[in-house]
Amino acid sequence: MVEVGDKEVTDREAVAEAAIRMRPETVQRLIEGTVKGDPIEAARIAGLMAAKRTPELLPFCHPVALTGAEVQVEARSAEGEVGVRATVRARDRTGVEMEALTACAVAALSLYDAAKAFERGAAIAEIRLVEKRGGAGGDFIAPT
Repeated sequence: MVEVGDKEVTDREAVAEAAIRMRPETVQRLIEGTVKGDPIEAARIAGLMAAKRTPELLPFCHPVALTGAEVQVEARSAEGEVGVRATVRARDRTGVEMEALTACAVAALSLYDAAKAFERGAAIAEIRLVEKRGGAGGDFIAPT
């Protein structure tokens, strides 16, 4: 684990995205809900829980005092895809990129868990950092 004790406490923010691709009819079934409940809301909550527990999952991550987290899940039936976007904020000595990425990954896995009843071939297609703010490394915005 990297020593961060000498780093300045600053405002940090990271935004990440993920996509899970499946047949349009599978997306529609997720929108309608399953016998397990509302998979879209379950994925959102799973992502929030994952952001808070990132240091328990990733051995080199510091515990960070999160000040806020949002996970948005958008089902796009016509495209055969569900998008996940996580925004995580903290005031700390280290960034929250991994918390945002973990939130997206776990939300996407939650969606796969619900989709597998209808389609085992659903695929988590992309998990990426979109932007980050704060810290000595400065700001980052991913190219489009």
